Amino acid sequence: MAVQEELRPLVDLAGPGPSAPATVAGLDVAYAEGGDLLAAAVTVLDARTLAVVDSAVGVGRPAFGYVPGLFAFRELPALLAALDRLTTIPDLLVCDGHGLAHPRRFGLACHLGVVTGLPAIGVAKTPLVGVWDQPSAERGSWSSLRDGGEVVGRVLRTRDGVKPVFVSVGHRMSLENATAQVLALTPRYRLPETTRTADRLCRDALAEAEQARWLAGQSGHQEVGRRSRKP
Repeated sequence: MAVQEELRPLVDLAGPGPSAPATVAGLDVAYAEGGDLLAAAVTVLDARTLAVVDSAVGVGRPAFGYVPGLFAFRELPALLAALDRLTTIPDLLVCDGHGLAHPRRFGLACHLGVVTGLPAIGVAKTPLVGVWDQPSAERGSWSSLRDGGEVVGRVLRTRDGVKPVFVSVGHRMSLENATAQVLALTPRYRLPETTRTADRLCRDALAEAEQARWLAGQSGHQEVGRRSRKP
């Protein structure tokens, strides 16, 4: 919490950020059922075609226990390692999580933005803080997400009649621009293409890692069995 309080003043909430980024990165993390293994993925998309132009994954153990409000400390090391493996520096980071819409106004998108220096926004499926009115049913409609009398994000309808997403500024972006970028990234589905591609990549990487771990365990059991049968 002290680290979050120390870094929070470094967040640029005005931006305005890139209005027409050439590349946009999605970041997501998948966890094994037991919680002792994770896969972090970054996919970089061409902002015009939404085709994946670069990607990277990292597999390891969570660096921090699960504590609400401190999720960034659990995922940040693996996400930074994946970012370091990219050959393309993205113009914008789109996190599957929150930015300013956080109890201490320093969610994952803020933390990643400050550490990397890159513009960042958070797009979450569910809220962490705040109250809001339901936006109209039409795509592009939004309402303010408020916490303690402060606007911390927007509740944005990305598809007609479909549940909204929760958009908040991470770093070097305005809320207006963040909203526009999310709409540009959701031409067909509720969630941004950045999130969808990163989600698939980290899930595939996690499945491969779990399979490799299972095979290693089977091999170890067989080796122990062979040794136990020796006279």
